[in-house]
Amino acid sequence: MKAIVAEAGYRDDEPIVVGLRQHDNAPAFHAQGLTARSETLSATTPIYAASLSKQITAACVALLVQQGALDLESALSRWLPHLPPWADDIRIRQLLHHTAALPADRDIDTRMAGDADRTSEGVIQALTRSPALRGRPGGDYAYSNAGYVCLAAAAARAAGQPIPDFARDRLFAPLSMNDTFFWAGPAPAPPGAAPLAPEHPAPLSLGDGGVWTTTRDLLRWSQSLNADALGVSALMHTPGRLDDGTPIDYAWGIGVRSHAGHRVYRHGGGWPGLRAMQARLPDLGWSIVFVAIADDSERRTVLLDLLLDEVVAEGG
Repeated sequence: MKAIVAEAGYRDDEPIVVGLRQHDNAPAFHAQGLTARSETLSATTPIYAASLSKQITAACVALLVQQGALDLESALSRWLPHLPPWADDIRIRQLLHHTAALPADRDIDTRMAGDADRTSEGVIQALTRSPALRGRPGGDYAYSNAGYVCLAAAAARAAGQPIPDFARDRLFAPLSMNDTFFWAGPAPAPPGAAPLAPEHPAPLSLGDGGVWTTTRDLLRWSQSLNADALGVSALMHTPGRLDDGTPIDYAWGIGVRSHAGHRVYRHGGGWPGLRAMQARLPDLGWSIVFVAIADDSERRTVLLDLLLDEVVAEGG
């Protein structure tokens, strides 16, 4: 893997950790560089998952849907009744697939000027001050972090417990993801984690982000979805549709792509000074995860393509 990382343009002193795993075989890792605390980066270093968290939020929703506690056709206003009247028109499924027409993230961030930590409560309060949606729910695809904050809040109400507790009990503990959890502060990072740049600490909102984990645990998570260990993979792999039936290439917290004729479920994550990527090829049993903790480039797309070429060449 070291040669592939170098081919993607990463110097050998740049901190990045890459993990590959096929089926139940032992995972393979390549780690290099140091954290901001001058500690050696490894597959067990706690790191911020950024938007890779969305699929974990979606898995919580899927479990609640299966047990009948959450209806995909229920209105957002049922779960967050203090939102403006436009919440009556948004369905839970539209939040999942980014078709809810919520105000743009930049507009929400403008309304959150007083919330330096970008908490879930701050996002939802900003939404309460948003007089209108940007369009008709179900009419178009527009990626929305705020939508997944709302999803996590709705899931918590449906579950009757905070989303960190529900995820711990129903996802992380059963899958032996012992180093993974939702973190809502008050510190910007949990103890022992690889810190982000001091001027850009990780946000404290849950649902769109909020998960701290390790590369080892992310591979365990990925393989559990490939093997359908939670019994929700088919649901989570279902791509969304606009209300007119037009398909979109976003499923439940994961993008749907293809590579060399194989279906690929993938998602990236980013924050100033961090780039992450996860991809799965269920038909070949492969998972790919990597996180660069001092990176503001888009070399991750090059690296992912090179890694996909490698695992496809190895086959099933």
